[in-house]
Amino acid sequence: MSSSPLTATPTPLLPAKSKSPPSHHPLLPHLPHCTSLRALAQLHAAAVKSGLGAHPALVTRLLTLCTEQGAAPAHLEYARQVFDRIPSPGDVVWYNTLLRGYARSADGAAEEAARVFVRMLEEGVAPDTYTFVSLLKACAAARAGEEGRQAHGVAVKTGAADHEYVLPTLINMYAECGDARSAHVMFGRVPDGDCVVSYNAMITAAVRSSRPGEALVLFREMQAKGLKPTSITVTSVLSACALLGALELGRWIHEYVRKAGLDSLVKVNTALIDMYGKCGSLEDAIDVFQGMESRDRQAWSVMIVAYANHSYGREAISLFEEMKKQGIKPDAVTFLGVLYACSHSGMVSEGLQYFDSMREYGIVPGIKHYGCVTDLLARSGQLEKAYQFIDELPIKPTAILWRTLLSACGSHGAVDLGKRVFERILELDDTHGGDYVIFSNLCANTGEWEEMNRVRKLMNEKGAVKVPGCSSIEIDNRVHEFFAGDGRHPQSQDACRMVDEVIEQLKLVGYVPNTSQVFHVQMGEEEKATSLRYHSEKLAISFGLLNTSPGTTLRVVKNLRVCPDCHSMAKLVSMLFNRRIILRDLNRFHHFEDGVCSCGDYW
Repeated sequence: MSSSPLTATPTPLLPAKSKSPPSHHPLLPHLPHCTSLRALAQLHAAAVKSGLGAHPALVTRLLTLCTEQGAAPAHLEYARQVFDRIPSPGDVVWYNTLLRGYARSADGAAEEAARVFVRMLEEGVAPDTYTFVSLLKACAAARAGEEGRQAHGVAVKTGAADHEYVLPTLINMYAECGDARSAHVMFGRVPDGDCVVSYNAMITAAVRSSRPGEALVLFREMQAKGLKPTSITVTSVLSACALLGALELGRWIHEYVRKAGLDSLVKVNTALIDMYGKCGSLEDAIDVFQGMESRDRQAWSVMIVAYANHSYGREAISLFEEMKKQGIKPDAVTFLGVLYACSHSGMVSEGLQYFDSMREYGIVPGIKHYGCVTDLLARSGQLEKAYQFIDELPIKPTAILWRTLLSACGSHGAVDLGKRVFERILELDDTHGGDYVIFSNLCANTGEWEEMNRVRKLMNEKGAVKVPGCSSIEIDNRVHEFFAGDGRHPQSQDACRMVDEVIEQLKLVGYVPNTSQVFHVQMGEEEKATSLRYHSEKLAISFGLLNTSPGTTLRVVKNLRVCPDCHSMAKLVSMLFNRRIILRDLNRFHHFEDGVCSCGDYW
């Protein structure tokens, strides 16, 4: 934050009045031809030597050129140097141009924007609405909530806070900074709520804070008021559909996109690919991707991730190689998709090679890339190597990395290594109930009953709680949620009865409950089977069978990893009932068809 507070006494808000520079400067015609900072600096040097370095027309042109969309950071730094050398800059346009440059920069540069604004007040230059819009955008981009709040205070004092351009920017700033309450307060100040920009800010904020249901309510409210959605609206709403797994609503949005003529926009098509991929319709994602006239790096990356999440590892790698042939340089997200593909398909050597190649593109691996490599090694049974990989990372490992390895230890029955990993997790986070459950189950599976009891006692002492399993299924544009062994859904009893009927039919074709992951000393096999019967994914699948016509694909979303017994049950249901089941769990998609899963039981 600037050493000069943003709360300095502001001057009254007045209409912007730029100085009236001479209409011509001999060097001005050369400015647009300066395509590099070196050439720009040379031209400016010539102006300085001729005593015209602070000529208003030249300064205005130079600042505009250095702060335009897509300008390099070095250009913005140069513009600031030029500005700082002007003894008493008194043109509001200069300040606004520089602030707009900071708003467009990658991180928003909120502190630098605040310093420029403070100088503006100190010089007695009256800020206008454009000043506040750019300043607040810079704060939003940098997630600088404190600076944003102070800027809001100055806007209130000058009477600019309720302006039709400033108010939506305030909503967006608070939303980006994670202050949902203040964003809602600002939203309530919009006259009649009839502002598309304000709705866009609120919808985007809801999506980014993982409140997709709220985003869809706002979207429907917006439609009811007759407000026309923009490309920003539909990309955010598509993201909400992706979070919920609401495919039919996503398809309705896609149809709207076509009618509104937005289907030529790369960002909208990219959002459609992402939505279809996350809602389980890989075919639709492929159709959108193949129908795009032009594709940017993000579009390629999202398609690669979609292939990876659906266990089409070879296709993801093939697309990655095609992307490189097209001259598109991969970024960190692209490599994340490639590593996911290798991890989910058991391509260990290929995954390690791609990981090593990241540095060839100047990409420094992040925590998610390290997580993929850990998963890659751990799934394949190279548990000690995975432990060593995490232990020797150049950054401090997170609990999530160790958690990935602990899960693999549970799958491979490695109790000794599991104990070491469990202890490392507790050093970082002792509140996650799932860790205690995985390790105590591992101990029980290997007969370490004393250790199991110790872990469960520790779990109770720490107050750690296991997240309940929740599965949702969309039917007739309504999303139905089911919790394991819970009767919250109004038709939960019907769903339970259907589970009973389905299991009785599955037993006739060889279904036997897989109780390998149920560890209770006092439970017999029948009791263990009963504890598995009403898992949330079984309820959702049975509810789907009950409420859809024969042959309809069932699409289920689960918040945790699917258990072995539910996985076996879904395979048999797909065969016996001739249904295609697409189940998205915490890690990936499972496509069940004709008694086979796309994951090849490698999950």
